[in-house]
Amino acid sequence: MSTRRAFVALVRSATPTLAQRPAQPSDARIDSIFVAYDKPDSPGCALGVYRDGQIAYARGYGMADLERNVPITPRTVFDIGSTAKQFAAVTIVMLAADGKLSLDDDLRRHIPELPAYEQPITIRQMLHHTNGLRDYIDLLTLAGERLDGVTTADEALAMLVRQRELNFTPGSAHLYSNSGYFLFSIIVERVTGRSLREVAQERIFTPLGMTHTEYLGSYDDLLPHRAIAYAPRPDKRLRVDVSRWAQLGDGAIFTTVEDLLRWDENFYTARVGGAGMLAALHTRGVLTDGDTLAYALGLIHGTHRGLRTVSHGGSWGGYRAELLRFPDQHFSVATLCNLATSDPSTLSMRVAEVHLGTQMEPVVSRNAGSAAGTPLRATAQAPAVSVPVAKLRELAGIYRDSATRSLRTIQLDGDQLYLSVGRRFEMQPRSDTAFTLVGTPAVVSLVFERPAGDRPHRLRFTVNADRPLFFDRIETVTPTVKQLKEYTGSFRSAELEARYTLAVADGALRLSRKGHEPATLRPMTRDEFAAGGTTLSFTRSDAGTITGFTLAQGRVRNIRFDRAQP
Repeated sequence: MSTRRAFVALVRSATPTLAQRPAQPSDARIDSIFVAYDKPDSPGCALGVYRDGQIAYARGYGMADLERNVPITPRTVFDIGSTAKQFAAVTIVMLAADGKLSLDDDLRRHIPELPAYEQPITIRQMLHHTNGLRDYIDLLTLAGERLDGVTTADEALAMLVRQRELNFTPGSAHLYSNSGYFLFSIIVERVTGRSLREVAQERIFTPLGMTHTEYLGSYDDLLPHRAIAYAPRPDKRLRVDVSRWAQLGDGAIFTTVEDLLRWDENFYTARVGGAGMLAALHTRGVLTDGDTLAYALGLIHGTHRGLRTVSHGGSWGGYRAELLRFPDQHFSVATLCNLATSDPSTLSMRVAEVHLGTQMEPVVSRNAGSAAGTPLRATAQAPAVSVPVAKLRELAGIYRDSATRSLRTIQLDGDQLYLSVGRRFEMQPRSDTAFTLVGTPAVVSLVFERPAGDRPHRLRFTVNADRPLFFDRIETVTPTVKQLKEYTGSFRSAELEARYTLAVADGALRLSRKGHEPATLRPMTRDEFAAGGTTLSFTRSDAGTITGFTLAQGRVRNIRFDRAQP
């Protein structure tokens, strides 16, 4: 055995969590789920399996620090990304119980420098992501900031103060946005005179004995046992993938799978916060039209093969996290990883199936070649069917949400349809118009409709039985080089304080902007172009000349750019 392998084995054998219980038959089945990471030259994951308030199994797979040959153990510390939102939510609920604020307060009561929109935003809407605020992360990156750079809380707040519009009327829709939870850190400091980091430490982490958990004020702070995050380069070599952004609330908690057991158990004991806090935390959001959401307060309600789940994942830099709870079985799985291509949500669900599979509804096997470990609920979907290629070809194309301008691309490759949204997902047919995505932790349904008349196919897109999204197929155009030159020039956004430049190169329209590589804009419909997840919709004067464009990207809608004067 090499010195490196011997070192890894020595550290793992010395981990107390692993030595406290004899090996179980399920352990080997669980280890096989993580075999791709269980190597001395790969980043990986820490796993914690909790049953009845105890660690049923915990282990590290792969390396926490490749440069220093440090292996992952159950005591390795990870950034858990948005899984941290539940801690910010608890802090806000506690302060409401203290009378420091109300969940129905107007946001501007606490942060009056924000714009007075047509309809006020409440703290409750921020908790449920129904507030309409544009996502500050998207805004800062659109303005040229890099995720591997440094941004401060003051810069994020100033960006939100500059926004003149919301994504939608507060309460009318649900769109995940980090802005609300980031603003909680500002609210906590203003109503208590102390930082969110200090309040959470005193009222959550210390009482629960979470001695290796904290909000990290700066990535440059010293943090023992911290895992370094990684991502693959195009040539498959690994690079360090960490961010030094300094906002709290929407993320920035570092913790271990051992500490998360103490937090997870609080959902049964209510040692911190009491029963009222637990009830508030699990309360689902309700839209103004009466529709009830799966999203509660930093927690997502769901089901898996007939069993209730409560969960939340996280992603920041190359860190990935999932805390998955089956409350009726008093069983949970925490998976924390330091590799950008890892999928702890799917890994956690597969671990849960090892322990709870006999209590779950039966599954339908997927066709040959499908992703392993992602079974379908037999009661939720019809068996897979074979669809003629000619019928599949009719469905391929580009589909657009008319409200958000977001796109879904359906591609036919051989006799298989794929959904392309940054990466490709195999679409498994349930009929000649109904499909389910393969390889996703959520149940994603795609149903193609043809409304009355000769309109193009419409795509109904549903995730975990939430409110569906609708996309209409569009017919793309092919402008000439002369026509493309109409769109060239310099454009400025006052809200972003950013300038974008458009030019024609090699017969295509190219976008240049600070902090990004030049991007080729793909023509969609007339006066509309897309690049990746970004859509530019151009506007014209009465005389027909281009005056500017509005930009939509994921969690940001209708950002206005005006043509700059020469």
